[in-house]
Amino acid sequence: MRLTSRLCQIPQLQFVPRSKPATKEDVLQLQDFVDGARKLVVLTGAGLSTESGIPDYRSDKVGLYARTNRRPVDHSEFMRNASSRQRYWARNFVGWPIFSSHLPNASHEALYAWEKAEKLQWLITQNVDSLHHKAGSSRVSELHGCTHRVKCMDCHALYRRSELQHAFIELNPGWDFTTPEIAPDGDVLLTDEQVKKFKVLDCQKCGGILKPDVVFFGDNVIKPKVEFIYDQIRAGDGLLVIGSSLFVYSGYRFALRAVELGKPLAILNIGETRADHLVNLKVSALCGEILPQIRIS
Repeated sequence: MRLTSRLCQIPQLQFVPRSKPATKEDVLQLQDFVDGARKLVVLTGAGLSTESGIPDYRSDKVGLYARTNRRPVDHSEFMRNASSRQRYWARNFVGWPIFSSHLPNASHEALYAWEKAEKLQWLITQNVDSLHHKAGSSRVSELHGCTHRVKCMDCHALYRRSELQHAFIELNPGWDFTTPEIAPDGDVLLTDEQVKKFKVLDCQKCGGILKPDVVFFGDNVIKPKVEFIYDQIRAGDGLLVIGSSLFVYSGYRFALRAVELGKPLAILNIGETRADHLVNLKVSALCGEILPQIRIS
């Protein structure tokens, strides 16, 4: 039997909060900031990927928290509770075909052009969607991991998420339904009744628990990755935050470190951020509207 799952197609800007059009002054100010650095460190957040049709959690009126009472899976709950893993993987299975098909937008492509022009010291992303890699970027640290990889929590074997999709299909023949809502990390909203018959894959090598190679809520970014990023900030000439509110400390700490080191800090983001009081420059505008206008010499 062939398993099918269907998601409604989502308008690309449905999850982008409202903002005023970028002004000529916005472009000139950000251009001056970029021109003032030989090697920039860039930190990107969910506000970059909303323009590719991927929702975020916190955006005013359009983020998942504003539209639903849904909260992301907790690390400890996932690890200790088989029913939580069943619910997560059922939702992720349905969402994967759409989530994995999203494409980079003009902002991802602009940042790749910066890398090719040797303007970037390093790119840090809080996103788990692999869109920077799809755009061609290679000098990237995925702060919270990537949903395109799955890790065994016992033997640490790594799997491609796309390969596991076929195994899920074979394990769950005939499982079929429609859902209109996709979540920021690639899963969907399903009822307990819908997921109760879904069968979960175990590690093919040791039988251990499989988990996306991402940092779930309640877990921590590993220390060597944090220290590596601190080194990049130290080596760079400034930090530019793009599309992140920085309300999660895992990203905010890098803004704090940049300021501690005396590095210039700029933010391009629609709406308030946790580091607004620290910045040399704040521009509130659509990322894809302003980044392609920045010239790299």
